[in-house]
Amino acid sequence: MRMTPLGDDSEQLRRLEALTDRALAHLDLESLLDELLVRVTDLLKVDTAEVLLVDGNTNELVATAAKDLEDEVRQGIRVPVGKGFAGTIFATARPKTIEHVDESNVVSPVIRSRGIRSLMGVPLVVNGKVIGVLHVGTRYHRLFSDDDVHLLQAVADRVALATQARRADVERVAAAVLQRSLLPGRLPSVPGLEMAGRYLPGGTGGVGGDWYDVFTLPGGRAGVAIGDVVGRGMPAAVVMGRLRSALRAYALETNHPAEVLERLDRKAHHFEAGQMTTVLYMVFEPGAHQVALSSAGHFLPLMALPGQAAETVDVPVDPPLGTLRDVKRESGVISFPEGALLFLFTDGLVERRDESLTEGLERLQAVVTASRPNLVCEAVLFKMLGSQGLPDDIALLALRRTIDSG
Repeated sequence: MRMTPLGDDSEQLRRLEALTDRALAHLDLESLLDELLVRVTDLLKVDTAEVLLVDGNTNELVATAAKDLEDEVRQGIRVPVGKGFAGTIFATARPKTIEHVDESNVVSPVIRSRGIRSLMGVPLVVNGKVIGVLHVGTRYHRLFSDDDVHLLQAVADRVALATQARRADVERVAAAVLQRSLLPGRLPSVPGLEMAGRYLPGGTGGVGGDWYDVFTLPGGRAGVAIGDVVGRGMPAAVVMGRLRSALRAYALETNHPAEVLERLDRKAHHFEAGQMTTVLYMVFEPGAHQVALSSAGHFLPLMALPGQAAETVDVPVDPPLGTLRDVKRESGVISFPEGALLFLFTDGLVERRDESLTEGLERLQAVVTASRPNLVCEAVLFKMLGSQGLPDDIALLALRRTIDSG
């Protein structure tokens, strides 16, 4: 048996701090892990190192980065949680060592083919949650000491924090790209309508499930939607994208907003189980002076007529999507005369911790007028937000019926 001295405590701490120095700050996740594993093998005087991160959808550990075990990453090796060396470490959230590797304690053919004789692994933990496993190995028999385990766990804690931070950054960027791709960059030209929309991400630039949409329909009609998937980040943005696309498809099948939302609700129950969403959908027809709309738990629009204060339109509000099954939804028809403006919004615009919802809605009503949609959007954001940060996403849409509709 061969033991490798690791030096005094001060030297170990110095080298450990080097694992997360500023030089690594600019690296993406893949490059970061590769560099960290190189440093880990040098610090611990081992031959191999590997990081496996959990895939929450399949409850498996996925080989993500490796030093001298790269075939595991290339082959997409997956380890069921609770099975094998890494799976056991993850399931128990406790370190594990193997002095003599053989087929009875390690199932990975790659590890055995590399001549690994001894292994030591620890969980990657962030805020009490296990996100993966870090293990190292040697090509000689080595009895890893408690000090070795403690040092690897200290390394793993730094690797876990760095990994979680990079993954969060990647998710925020990906969600933002997804959301931008789904929100209309330019609203369509619809005879009889002048429109403007805004989307503002909440928090520190993250995104959620708020969206608005305007699209043309056969016969010169236009579909208008605004919605809010409960939640934040990539999961909410993905659900939002699927619901938005499905709503567009159902809008081609029926002219009735309530029927569109009934079909969307069935889709949500089946494919987005447990996910609550509010949606408002309405259909505008250029030749008519009214619009039909249906609300699935969403705030009703404000209507502003020339020279008059804005008021909430009077139509039924049904339960949000994904809550109750087989809801018989209702459509309402409201007058939309020339010169009038409809203002649609999500809850982030009016909900505040330091004031009641009623107060927020009254502040909004006071600023919405039958003016040009772009000016209304700017005035609303100035009045409602000012210099405050955004605790939640905001989507808003202003539509004015042009006086000369042709």
